[in-house]
Amino acid sequence: MIYRIVLILSLYRLSLCQEGRIEKIQKCETRCSKGLQCKSKLHHYFAQCRSQPTSLRAIVTFQNVSLSTVMKCEGRQNCSLHLQAHTALQLSEHIHGFSICILTAGMIFNQCRLVTFPKSAMQTWEGLQVEVQDDFSRVWPSQDVHVTLKTYPSYCGVTWSSTYHVPECSSNDLRSNIPECITGRLAYTVDSKRKKLEVSVSDMLENKDYQLRLCQKGQFTCRDTGENTMIKKDDVSKNATLHYSTPLPCLCIEGWSAMSDAPRVQVCPFKDRLEELWSGITYDPMEATLSWEPVCPVAAVISLCQTRGDNGCEDLEGSLQILNREKITFSGVDPHAQLCMKFTTDSGSWIQCPFADGNFQAWDLSVEQREGQQQLVVTSRVKSPLSLYVCVTTGTSNCSPVHSFHVHVEKSVSLNLTVNLCQPNTCLQVKRLHVKYGTTILHCHPECLVQDDARGHATSMAESHMALQGYWELTLVVISAAALISVVTVAASLSHILTVYWRIRKGQDGVCLSKQHTEPPHTAGHVSLGLQYHEIPVPDTPQFKNSEKANLLK
Repeated sequence: MIYRIVLILSLYRLSLCQEGRIEKIQKCETRCSKGLQCKSKLHHYFAQCRSQPTSLRAIVTFQNVSLSTVMKCEGRQNCSLHLQAHTALQLSEHIHGFSICILTAGMIFNQCRLVTFPKSAMQTWEGLQVEVQDDFSRVWPSQDVHVTLKTYPSYCGVTWSSTYHVPECSSNDLRSNIPECITGRLAYTVDSKRKKLEVSVSDMLENKDYQLRLCQKGQFTCRDTGENTMIKKDDVSKNATLHYSTPLPCLCIEGWSAMSDAPRVQVCPFKDRLEELWSGITYDPMEATLSWEPVCPVAAVISLCQTRGDNGCEDLEGSLQILNREKITFSGVDPHAQLCMKFTTDSGSWIQCPFADGNFQAWDLSVEQREGQQQLVVTSRVKSPLSLYVCVTTGTSNCSPVHSFHVHVEKSVSLNLTVNLCQPNTCLQVKRLHVKYGTTILHCHPECLVQDDARGHATSMAESHMALQGYWELTLVVISAAALISVVTVAASLSHILTVYWRIRKGQDGVCLSKQHTEPPHTAGHVSLGLQYHEIPVPDTPQFKNSEKANLLK
C-alpha cells in the first residue's frame, strides 16, 4: 500500500513537471503516514555523529527520496517557493526521527529542520517503513540547493545527500506569480519610416513603476543607447515610444520593474537583420591594412575575394578568418575596386566592396595609340612593382600567358607594346607584387572597339559622300533642263512679239487685215512673258546647307 502511494505521488509530480506547472500548497507543513503523528522544528545540531549500531548496518534507512519545488501564495503576484522533500524511512529503536538540511551559495551554516515521532508510536511502528514529507524550507528561483538527510540521533555513515536545482524564472508559473520573476511582457510594432518602436507592457508588477530602454546586447551585458522611458504604475495604457537610428540585430527593448535587483526581459525586433552588420570597413593606406569591427556579437567567417562580374566573388587564398574576437584585420592589402570582403554566417553570405568608388585605388593602367604604336601607360600612387602578362583568354576568367614582364612604377611610366592587343581574345593581365592580398586584373583593351567604330564611321562618310555626289549630278541635270526650257520659252516669246510688231507696221502701211480678227492690238510695253522663276538650291550655297540641316532635324 505504501509503495502504491509513493508511485502515485511520483507520477503526479512527473505530470506537473512535463506541463511546466508547479504544485501550489495552502500552507507549509510536515506530513507522515496515515495514523502516525509527527512534528518538525528548526534544528541546530553540532554534535559529532555516533558509531552505527550493528542492527542498522543491514538496513537501508532512507529510501525513495524525492525533491521538488512547491509554491505557496498569499495573493495575486505574491507567492513564494519552498523545497518539498519526500522520503521513506524505516523506524527502529535507535532512530527517533531525522533531519532535513539545506545549504545554498552564500550561506555559512546549514539550515535544518528536525522531524521527530512520539515515543508512544515507536513501539507500534518499529521495524516498519513510514512516509514523511516536509515543505518548510524556503528557496529562490535558479538556486542550487545541497540537501542532506540524517538520522536522529545522527549515526556516522547513515545519511543521504544530493543537489537540487530550483526552477528558473523562465517557467510560466514563476513569471506570473513570483515577484522576483515578474518582468512584464513586451509587445511592439515597428515604424520603419519614422524609425520608432511603439511598445506596450502587460503583466507587470501592479505596485511598481516600469522602466523601458533600448540597448545593444553584448555577450554579457546590454549597453545603453540613451533611449529610455518610464511607465508609471497608475498609467492605464501601459504604452511608450522609443526611437532608434539603425535597425541592428542586437538592438533590444529591455524592461524591468523599478526596484533593486529586478529581473529584466528583452525582445530584439531586428534580430534577423544581419545585413546591417557589414558596414564600417576601414582602410589605413599608410599601413595597407583593411579592418572591420562588428557592432553586434555574431558568429561569422570573413574572407577577402575578387569580383568576377556575374560569376560572383572568388576567395583570395589564405584570407579566411573566423570571427572569435572583436576585430578582424587584413595586413598587406592592395586597394582595388574589385577587391571585396565576404561575410558568411549560417543565414547566408554578404559581400561588401570598400574600394568600389575608386578613392583608394593605388594604381591604374591604360593603352594609348600614338603614331600607330600602342603604348601602355601605368600610373601609381605608391612605389610598387607590377607583374604584367600578355595572355590569350580561354574561358570566362582563364587567360594563358604569352609574354610576361615586370615594371617598377613610381608615378607614371609608358611602355611600347610589341603585341597587338586588338587581336581577338588578347588581353593584359596585371597584378601588384609585394602585397599579401591583391587582385589579378584582366584588362581587355576597349580602344579596339573605338578603332572599329572609326572604321565604320569612315565607311559611313564615304557612303554619304557618294550619295551627295549623286545628288549633285541630279541637281546639274535639273538645272540644265530648266535652262533649256527657259531658252525655248524666251525664243517663242520673241517670235510672237516680232510677229505682232510686223503686223502692226504692215497695217500702218495700208495693208488690210482680215475682218474676222476681233482681238485688239497690244503694245510692246505691255507684253506678258508668262514665265515663273524657281530657285533650285545648289550644294555650295547657304540655302542648300539650311535645307540639308532641316532634313537632318526631321
